[in-house]
Amino acid sequence: MSLLRFLMLLALIVWIGGIVFFAFVLAPTLFGVLPTTKLAGDVVNATLTKLHWMGLISGVVFLIASLLYNWQKHVQLRPFALSHIFVVLMLAFTLLSQFGITPRMRELRSNPAIMDSVGRAEFDSLHVWSTRLEGGVLLLGIGIVGLTARRFGNSN
Repeated sequence: MSLLRFLMLLALIVWIGGIVFFAFVLAPTLFGVLPTTKLAGDVVNATLTKLHWMGLISGVVFLIASLLYNWQKHVQLRPFALSHIFVVLMLAFTLLSQFGITPRMRELRSNPAIMDSVGRAEFDSLHVWSTRLEGGVLLLGIGIVGLTARRFGNSN
């Protein structure tokens, strides 16, 4: 059971820690020190893609480990536990961002002719939605941290 706890905690640390580092350290620093916003945007785009994949893998690891933990402890999977619902929402938000919003933002950024006032407005709107989704993933993740701490606190 300790291996399953370890995997659940590691998955949360990687995913939530990655989002916190990206949002509060990396992205602001890049836009502050790199000479152009295009260069900073290129680095942010590549980094965000890696962050999304880390999150998707971490989410699957957490779900599998948590379901197995429930099976060992309670002899049932409990797939509709609140932490599992939160992880599924986090995965959905991440998938939407990675495969829906990010490709369109990348397309807009790659063609300077498109980045007129209409293209810029679309990009800004997509950026707002991207930020909202990442914020939603972060808030849900913090909720899972609390639920997991309570869960492990009650297991002794």
